[in-house]
Amino acid sequence: MKTRLLIGALCSLSVFPACNKDKITGLEREVKEKEKQIEQLEAQVQHLQFTNNSLLDRMSDLSIVNKEGAESIRQSLQNINQQYAFIEDLTNRIQEKDSLNLALVMNLKRSLDDVRDEDVTVEVRGGMVHVSISDKLLFESGSATVTSQARSVLGKVATVVSDHKDLNIMVEGHTDDIPISGSCMKDNWDLSVKRATAVVRVLEQEHYVVPKRMIAAGRSSYLPKADNGTPEGRSKNRRTEILIMPRLDQFFQLLEPVAVAD
Repeated sequence: MKTRLLIGALCSLSVFPACNKDKITGLEREVKEKEKQIEQLEAQVQHLQFTNNSLLDRMSDLSIVNKEGAESIRQSLQNINQQYAFIEDLTNRIQEKDSLNLALVMNLKRSLDDVRDEDVTVEVRGGMVHVSISDKLLFESGSATVTSQARSVLGKVATVVSDHKDLNIMVEGHTDDIPISGSCMKDNWDLSVKRATAVVRVLEQEHYVVPKRMIAAGRSSYLPKADNGTPEGRSKNRRTEILIMPRLDQFFQLLEPVAVAD
């Protein structure tokens, strides 16, 4: 409308002398350029309005996401804190167990100080205390009868384990890989089981270790400590091991996963 009025006014100027026509033409050209600029500015305004509305919509969505995300982050942090507490508790219990194992090893070695190292070894393996006693100290060859010297050694072990009633005891019999010959034993399985059982009976009947704390197991020749290809290796493999370990119910309680929020 403004443009038409402007052009009409310019047309009315046509009555002026020719010298003014050039000025009118220039003004018309400037008007057209201004119109183009106005159209461009209007297009830019529309684009900015669209962009602004889009940003407002995204901010609104982001606000909702942030509320939900904040709750999710809070639950995640709570779960992490619970898991951290569980790990910290587990670490403390493991340290306590390691300290107990160390104390057991020191007490056992002190009690067995007069026994030769090649006949009895005390060490921690797999989180448990292992007392390994050679068969030449415990039994006669091919026999499951405990010797009098071995009974004294077992008495010293029993004294130490009796002070820790929350621990269980597993007695394992081991042999070399040479098949046993004789009518008393069927095979090395039979020999290893009977030797473990004989040790458990001595601990129970002569040294009053509570029987429900004990397990007797035979491993035959299938868990060697050394190479069965040499006499020295076979001698090391013929042994009875007393494993001092935590009760299974305590072990499973230790491994129970911490409850976490959904």
